[in-house]
Amino acid sequence: MKINGVLTGKVVLLLGIGCAVLLASARDAKAYPVSLTPSINLAIGDQHELGKVQPPTPEGDANITQYVNVMIGLSLGGSGHVIIGPHNALVTRSMNAFGSLPGPATLALRGTGTTINLGTQGTYAYLFAHYGGPGGGFAEVWYVGNLNGSISIPATGLGHGLSGWALFTAPHGAVPDGGTTVMLLGAALSALGVVRRFLMG
Repeated sequence: MKINGVLTGKVVLLLGIGCAVLLASARDAKAYPVSLTPSINLAIGDQHELGKVQPPTPEGDANITQYVNVMIGLSLGGSGHVIIGPHNALVTRSMNAFGSLPGPATLALRGTGTTINLGTQGTYAYLFAHYGGPGGGFAEVWYVGNLNGSISIPATGLGHGLSGWALFTAPHGAVPDGGTTVMLLGAALSALGVVRRFLMG
């Protein structure tokens, strides 16, 4: 009877320690918004450029998604037309090779301003920036699947001012995770392993 009481006491003690570790880890893992300084400055026609759209009109969500997906399917240096009603947009692909591009692209976020937080690498695959002007201006598209953190894009391009930007996701991209889930799972499995040893021994 005494052995069972000691065993039960050990189990309760170990479970209490395991719960304390998990709660402490969860408390320390809170996410706080941090203002990040841009570490990468993208430029028109740089090594991250996927291509251009001229003119990118109309520019509704479905329209810009179509431009990006047509661009993904082009060969290096290739071009194609996207005709939407009376509008004829020329989509051209740069000569920059990024390997097999993930697709189809799905619109995830639109915004304005020159500083953009990409989060962890692989969260977003493509960045579409519209530079407005007479005749619709143009759009620059960058591949950003290999970038992370805060980046900046030009306020003007080819004489046109930045109107806004859009980020796209694509299948098989990385799932954002700060490591908290893995840490908590590891702690839980460790606690279970210790409890099992005491019960078996």
